[in-house]
Amino acid sequence: MPGVDAPAFLPPAEFVRSPEALARQYSPEDARAYTRWLATHHYENFHVVSFLLPKRLHQDFYNVYSYCRWADDLGDEIGDRAESLRLLEWWRGELDAMYQGRATHPVFAALLPTVRQYAIPRQPFADLIDAFVQDQTVTRYRDWDELFGYCRNSANPVGRLVLYLCGYADAERQRLSDATCTALQLANFWQDVTVDLLKDRVYIPLHVMERHGYTLEELRQHRFTPAFREVMREIVEKARGLFLEGLPLANTVDRRLALDIDLFSRGGMRVLEKIEQQGYDVLRARPAISKAERVRLLVGSLARVAFRRAA
Repeated sequence: MPGVDAPAFLPPAEFVRSPEALARQYSPEDARAYTRWLATHHYENFHVVSFLLPKRLHQDFYNVYSYCRWADDLGDEIGDRAESLRLLEWWRGELDAMYQGRATHPVFAALLPTVRQYAIPRQPFADLIDAFVQDQTVTRYRDWDELFGYCRNSANPVGRLVLYLCGYADAERQRLSDATCTALQLANFWQDVTVDLLKDRVYIPLHVMERHGYTLEELRQHRFTPAFREVMREIVEKARGLFLEGLPLANTVDRRLALDIDLFSRGGMRVLEKIEQQGYDVLRARPAISKAERVRLLVGSLARVAFRRAA
């Protein structure tokens, strides 16, 4: 826990508005406590540290997660595009300072020993900032190449960071991880088409919509048509292919990480199945996985990983 004179911990959007929090010098203990607090209290904390991960890795995962969460919130939770861009560049400067051995922000003070211990390069951290900057300036993607370029910065670095923490730094595992992470990103996009529309973001490649005769105006009006069904059918299959490409990664890592990879992949593929089951109409209702389905996915992943190891 933080020292008795430490300020109350704040989420990123509140933290950057607090002169006291920004000016304070955080001890290593307080810095670790902050990232642990952020990772376990934020609204997206369900899978931050799997109960299957070795306890020795928990703090390192908290540290990496907190970096990612901060970059994401500076992009999405500030409420002002120009201010978000300014803060993201400030965050990039803090990242550069950490790689030069200087870290005063609690996230970077906690992250620095992790980066040194696992020899994590700067690039995946910097790529994430690039993605959140892009979110402020790009809201449409012409084709798959443009969308995959975004995923290379927004999704793939997360998988690579996890691999570094677990002791894997080879190109082949990174390739398989990239396929999985891009597939997860796409499944999330297809699940959240209407959510993203509220932010004026469209991740469905425009050339796919045009080829099937579906327009942006129809999408804005939430018009479900046979053309939209065919759009969704095509992009769901694209995501499924990437999941299948990345699945062999689970066979190349230790059992605990293999289970997480299998569970995430099967969960993403289940989202695609739910989209299919509702006739591809994601404009009417957001496809979601129930708690019972999550349990079944976990049991299935446990069985697959156990069988592979036995074989």
